[in-house]
Amino acid sequence: MMKKWTALLTVLFAVGALTFCGCGKKSEEKKILTMAVEAVFPPYASVKNGEVVGIDVDIAREIAQNLGCELDIVVMKFDSVLLAVEKGKCDIAASGITITDERKERIAFSAPYHQAAQGVVVPQNSAIANADGLKDANVRIGVKKGTSGDMFVAKNLHDPERFDNAALAMSALAAGTLDAVVYDDEPSKELLADFNGKLKLLPVTLTEEEYGFGFNRKNQELLRQFNAELEKMKRSGRLQQIIGKHISK
Repeated sequence: MMKKWTALLTVLFAVGALTFCGCGKKSEEKKILTMAVEAVFPPYASVKNGEVVGIDVDIAREIAQNLGCELDIVVMKFDSVLLAVEKGKCDIAASGITITDERKERIAFSAPYHQAAQGVVVPQNSAIANADGLKDANVRIGVKKGTSGDMFVAKNLHDPERFDNAALAMSALAAGTLDAVVYDDEPSKELLADFNGKLKLLPVTLTEEEYGFGFNRKNQELLRQFNAELEKMKRSGRLQQIIGKHISK
């Protein structure tokens, strides 16, 4: 399991090295829009066969094309994604970013494009059956650092154990050093496949959230154009078509 994620991170840094230099530059024919992502968040952004793919990538690439632009994907850690847009290093931030009031103080958000929720992953034989089972201060809860799950647990339960990525938190859970992991529901489903039935996602929802693309607060014209295209995709059914391609209900 750890070898798999080490190899993936190597791919991610390789992709990032190839694309980071494109931030803010123009090709001879088209403007390049750079999008910062953390590509370990399937089905929204992840690496498959050396390419960054997912819901966020498909949406942004199609909108970029409609605006007459090329999309350049820049891979980095999640805590750097918002910062890259906030500091003007990249044009768009993505990777299933939950719209929150705290984040709005740093960046601007597009209109929401997908509903999400924080779920709870536990071992198959766990006595924890619902959200109430997390309230005991002795329950060891793992989260991905800086995520909305991290914020929720810290505010409503108790101080969690924080990990650089969700795969590490899930590995700790499978090894028995955690009792539960709080993480976005769809990415949790994707990660469970790597643990051979040792873990399960409880049928509970801790939060209801909305994902949006992030923009520098000064870049209102790009935000306006992006939102206009996103609205067209919603009305035409194209947005749901893209989401349905990656998420089977």
